[in-house]
Amino acid sequence: MLSFFIWSAESLFEYLYGFLWRNLAQTTQHNLRLKAYDHLQKLEMAFFESDSSGRLLSVMNDDINQLERFLNHGANQILQLIVTVSLVGGAMAFVAPRIALLAFLPIPIILLGSLNFQRLLAPRYREVRERAGNISARLSNNLGGILTIKSFTTEKWELDRLRIESEAYRQSNKRAIKLAAAFIPLIRFAILFAFLAILILGGLQTWQGGMAIGTYSFLVFITQRLLWPLTTLGQTLDDYQRSMASTNRVLDLIDTPIQIASGSKKLAINQINGQVKFENVCFGYEDRPALFKNFTLVIPSGQTIGIVGATGSGKSSIIKLLLRLYPLNSGKIYLDGHSIDTLRLKDLRNCIALVSQEVYLFHGTVAENIAYGSNKSTKNDIVEAARISEALDFIKLLPNGFETVVGERGQRLSGGQRQRIALARAILKNAPILILDEATAAVDNETEAAIQRSLNYLTRNRTTIVIAHRLSTVRNADQIVVMDRGQIIQKGSHSSLAKVTGPYQDLWRVQSGENQ
Repeated sequence: MLSFFIWSAESLFEYLYGFLWRNLAQTTQHNLRLKAYDHLQKLEMAFFESDSSGRLLSVMNDDINQLERFLNHGANQILQLIVTVSLVGGAMAFVAPRIALLAFLPIPIILLGSLNFQRLLAPRYREVRERAGNISARLSNNLGGILTIKSFTTEKWELDRLRIESEAYRQSNKRAIKLAAAFIPLIRFAILFAFLAILILGGLQTWQGGMAIGTYSFLVFITQRLLWPLTTLGQTLDDYQRSMASTNRVLDLIDTPIQIASGSKKLAINQINGQVKFENVCFGYEDRPALFKNFTLVIPSGQTIGIVGATGSGKSSIIKLLLRLYPLNSGKIYLDGHSIDTLRLKDLRNCIALVSQEVYLFHGTVAENIAYGSNKSTKNDIVEAARISEALDFIKLLPNGFETVVGERGQRLSGGQRQRIALARAILKNAPILILDEATAAVDNETEAAIQRSLNYLTRNRTTIVIAHRLSTVRNADQIVVMDRGQIIQKGSHSSLAKVTGPYQDLWRVQSGENQ
């Protein structure tokens, strides 16, 4: 009956251990992943430009999953080891204090050895995780550029580059394994010497009549229960160091300081007129010369402003600063008289609809991509936005219409189709400020004409900023700003600028064919 009870209790606790610890591991991973991702979204764009998406994916996925390796088994084994040593050691000390000292002798040696091994293993496993991040970065980069790899027939070269990264990872693991593998045999030897000492000295005492045979048999048995679990300490510490190397990478990400903090002032979207003012703004990208020096620009509410200029003149940077994607060096940017650094980031960005040259569509349906960020939109709203952006006709021709899956980054659609879906997304957002950043730079004339017709509707009663290389896109703007190296060199309407000798007139003649 007692055996049945013990067997049943052991089975129950085995189930509870497996269920509770594994769920704890999953909950810990879940919470840590969400915390890390939440923090990651709050970081400024400069952080993402200086890091690789592959490495960040490695931290967010592989490193966090490494916690499961330790929490599933290792943490419970450490608790079991502490309980076993305490109970069994206490029983031995009560029965035979002098023999118990021999049993306890290897424990400090094992603990000190464990600490030293941890100190030596930590940098090796840190290197292993860094190498794993490099592989993830390489794979992510190559999969994103698979078209370029194929078109330049560099498959073998890329395979060789991956082989180098993978070999570096293998060698790092080899160095870590070489050290970790030596730990368990050393523990076994320490236990062996203590066990032999107990057998010999205890046997002599029993032979000489100083100890009962039953007591000796009990000590031999209980010594095994005391010392043998220590052999698992090596594997447990190995799992612990692997998990800590990964955890430190996750915590380093979470500890990355946020350069752009949200303000506290609320701003309702229906109260925004859309006046934008740059006042003595100074800004430069990291490790580059200053781009803006005391830059000042006023964009009246409800007007359409065109911004043109050569590549690198600062056109897109104006938009990035308005969206607070980068921190200013000095100066202020105002929205309806409110300094944007005092506004809640969510409120600021909610009142701006951006259509960029590099359209990003998420893996999902056409309808999901149009409604992205407008969760309360109805099917009729989505269809109407598609009609205004002149995307409705081609959407109807897709295999499943609005339910057609566009693929990762929208790769199943053409560039013009992606651009019009992005425009429909901006229409559905219905923000008081609309920004088109080179939205027609990479589309054909037909798509540009369609977008231009949509703009005639979109620009009504809202502030519109249009950045363009094609001057035909900004020809009807209320005001055109010509940029050069972070400075405004010309300003005025198309008709006035086209009559004045200068960069705008030269560019217009080239694009209109007047100087041919």
